[in-house]
Amino acid sequence: MIALKGVIPYLVTPIDADGRIKDDVLGRLCDDLIKSGVHGLTPLGSTGEFAYLNAAQRQRVVEVTVEAAARRVPVVAGVASTATADAIAQAKACQRAGADGILAVLETYFPLADVETEAYFRAIADAVDLPMVIYTNPNFQKSHLSVEVIARLSAHRNVVGLKDASSNTGRLLSIANRCGDALDLYSASSHIPACVMMIGGKGWFAGPACVIPKQSVALYDLCRQQKWSEALVLQRQLWSVNEVFARYNLAACIKAALDDRGYAVGDPVPPQRPLTAAERGAIRTALAGTS
Repeated sequence: MIALKGVIPYLVTPIDADGRIKDDVLGRLCDDLIKSGVHGLTPLGSTGEFAYLNAAQRQRVVEVTVEAAARRVPVVAGVASTATADAIAQAKACQRAGADGILAVLETYFPLADVETEAYFRAIADAVDLPMVIYTNPNFQKSHLSVEVIARLSAHRNVVGLKDASSNTGRLLSIANRCGDALDLYSASSHIPACVMMIGGKGWFAGPACVIPKQSVALYDLCRQQKWSEALVLQRQLWSVNEVFARYNLAACIKAALDDRGYAVGDPVPPQRPLTAAERGAIRTALAGTS
């Protein structure tokens, strides 16, 4: 199995007003990110607006990303659904398209018990021969992966990692103590990645890396070299970007920033709205501080 590590951007989904995926824009973005030093790509993460796309759009995004990556870096495709059968179908489609791994998300309407949540992730991991990273984000999910459920899932041959967006480093330490080397830990952009790396994390999956890839890779390299003082200086600088992004819709922020840089990614999928001129100005100001 491939080893997932480093900075893995959540790609935006370039899309036109008629719902067509902009293959050329997505391919160019992937190529430029790889040339900037990122260690992987994730189509259909949160920043990719997976919840707003239909099955054909999702499939095309994965296909274009795999083609653009050309095996230079791993493609870890997002799989998300409220229904287990649909999630399995998505995972199998990603494998057929050539994805190197799966990032699995559970969408929920009715709250689920631990046994139901565990069964969902276990079924996806059983269905494909790909490494799978579990993604849990209590800010958006009704279901909660307890440390006990995560520990049991970590014993599955295909479950290799956890991206945790709880902003709770104590929880991450509990997971690390329970799972040991059986489960790699990854930060989210809502965390402070340097701190997660300090406690043994392998990297991070994050939308902002689409617009600050070189700076993100530099931070990762400092962490790997255990140059913590320098890493924290850069981390504080990059955190200002996350603070601005947190005020607005994340996909809209990343798309606006990429549009300013010449990537015609289009607007967020309705009912999300594009940023106003003033909001785009705030994004430009924050990004100017990272150059």
